[in-house]
Amino acid sequence: MMTESKKPIYNDYFFNESAYDYHDGGYVPLEKYDSPTVPLNIPEILKPDKETDTDVWLTVHAQPGETQIVPGPKTKTWGYNQSLLGKTIVFKSGKTYHVTLKNTLPELTTFHWHGLDVPGPFIDGGCHAPVYPGEAKEITFKVDQPASTTWLHAHPCPLTGWDVWHGLAAMAYVKDEHEASLPIPHNYGVDDIPVVLQDRRFHEDNQWDYDGDYDPDGTAGPTAMLNGTVNPEFDVTTQKLRVRFLDGSNRREWRLHLSDDLVMTQIASDGGLLPEPVQMTKFMITCAERAEFILDFKDYKPGDKVSLYSDDMPILTFNIKEFAKDDTEIPEHLADTSYPDPEPNAHVHQVVMSGTDEEVMLNGKKFGMMRIDDRQELGKSEYWDITNTNDCCGGMLHPYHMHGGSFQIVSRNGEAPYPNELGYKDTVSVNPGETVRIKMKFNYEGVFMYHCHIIEHEDGGMMAQMQVWTKEEPEKKYDLMAMDTLMNALAEERGCKVSELKISSLESYKKMGMDMC
Repeated sequence: MMTESKKPIYNDYFFNESAYDYHDGGYVPLEKYDSPTVPLNIPEILKPDKETDTDVWLTVHAQPGETQIVPGPKTKTWGYNQSLLGKTIVFKSGKTYHVTLKNTLPELTTFHWHGLDVPGPFIDGGCHAPVYPGEAKEITFKVDQPASTTWLHAHPCPLTGWDVWHGLAAMAYVKDEHEASLPIPHNYGVDDIPVVLQDRRFHEDNQWDYDGDYDPDGTAGPTAMLNGTVNPEFDVTTQKLRVRFLDGSNRREWRLHLSDDLVMTQIASDGGLLPEPVQMTKFMITCAERAEFILDFKDYKPGDKVSLYSDDMPILTFNIKEFAKDDTEIPEHLADTSYPDPEPNAHVHQVVMSGTDEEVMLNGKKFGMMRIDDRQELGKSEYWDITNTNDCCGGMLHPYHMHGGSFQIVSRNGEAPYPNELGYKDTVSVNPGETVRIKMKFNYEGVFMYHCHIIEHEDGGMMAQMQVWTKEEPEKKYDLMAMDTLMNALAEERGCKVSELKISSLESYKKMGMDMC
């Protein structure tokens, strides 16, 4: 029996260093913000409106507000059920959820359940599912998937970057009986904490200026913001701490490590528990990915401090307090992660992510609102080959995301995936010049998007959509939202003509002589 200490400990970030975001000419390095250290904000858990043994009713409210993030004037922000980001939503696998989507923002938005296995396009919450100002819609879906860390964010193409930058992102946990039975931390806010990694630039009067900071290769700011907190600290009162990271940034990759090179044990990725824990001292998380780690502070004493870094910038301080000894061991086997193989000679889907800045495309095209780019039959597992053709100046990593469920990574350029990629995923970062093969099965019919999750890239056109079809209704038609409908609605909400709308990402289409129709 291999003990935890005898497992390999990985000391690199796995990905190609030449493509890290700090090689981009528009890279914004993190800087220490001149303000006091404050407690890490731990979002409240969203309380159900009503609950039975089988069903739960929730209201998720997208609302404007003001938030005290740094000293001085409050920052104007958007959030879910609070002024910034959102309360943590907890789903129990096996239950049916009736969710009221309420919007009191000044303009339309959508509610995308990133990582949830739900029907598309309207429940999934992509660009075809707008909720207009002053409107409330109810959606119903059953959660039937393994325990995992998912999230909710706005997805109103081509304004996803605008909405997320304003604050529309929230953690959403899926719980099940298997995960609850494991000897790992489960006490939310005490030894099981969410950490949403984001960055911002504070302008005059502490306000954010998305259009002023906009970069077609991904908008970034110099100030790290974790759960909406700048310069956060967390009091550690247990020997073992479970940290659930979400890269909720528009662009930034986070290269994480702890002071003293404290080992981090990864137990889960996007779609849930890994087959077995993976130990490392360095971990890079790219846009939209999630990863869960166990940190063991057994060698520290009260009064010690442990810092979490991204590159050479400390972004979170762990203050060690008194804790009881914890001799529990992380199981060598965490979960079964079998995934059905495609049939022999099954179709292999091809996805090519190309370009940078305004020239980003997917399969040689920019996103079209009414265009179906690919099709896959419901319930069948098929291979998808995801290629990143960037080759200029070392290229850049593109985090590829599929709506509609989780996939399993088969290979990277024909070689084995990274050791922490053997679980279920919905987002995978692809190195320049690399092809990542995945296998994907859809459990619900509908229209789903797939795209780069550098949000300005998806808004700028590195996105497509597929239809999951059934034998009974192979050509089913969906009421997809036309570009003109979207533009007219936004113009009315902003009190201007369509020709006067300022949407930074649409410059990418204009430069290439394309549109989103």
